[in-house]
Amino acid sequence: MKPAIYAEGLTVLWPALFTPPVKIPLYGEYCPAGFPSPAQDYVEKELDLNELCIRRRASTFFVRASGNSMQDLGLCDGDVMVVDRAEQASHGDIVIAEVNGEFTVKRLQLRPRLALLPMNPAYAVIYPEDLQLLGVVTWFFSSTRARGR
Repeated sequence: MKPAIYAEGLTVLWPALFTPPVKIPLYGEYCPAGFPSPAQDYVEKELDLNELCIRRRASTFFVRASGNSMQDLGLCDGDVMVVDRAEQASHGDIVIAEVNGEFTVKRLQLRPRLALLPMNPAYAVIYPEDLQLLGVVTWFFSSTRARGR
């Protein structure tokens, strides 16, 4: 499927179309991020990433992040974001926004003053006069492999 242009310039990788589920084993044990734990050899159920990540297929699309303004969140250049256009944006959500004709992904601050916050101190906070929200980033995927391989 060829990438599509959405909202005059935002390149959408893939709309979340109806696709057959791809079930992958989900282990019942959690994997500690601290000290190792004895492994349990049993699969609790199967996990479908569409089911996990997409609540509303008709309003969901995927788009790649560009740049490093959100790196402290763990969202890096080239990562794939799952964006829901129908999700109501709340204070603290990560959003895709159009500001002065340009697209950006930032953390939404509603109080005490409307702002779009980068998650990298090298970037300035945006205080938009005119803001259009295109959607809420509900998930994103990063490769754990070394970049540039």
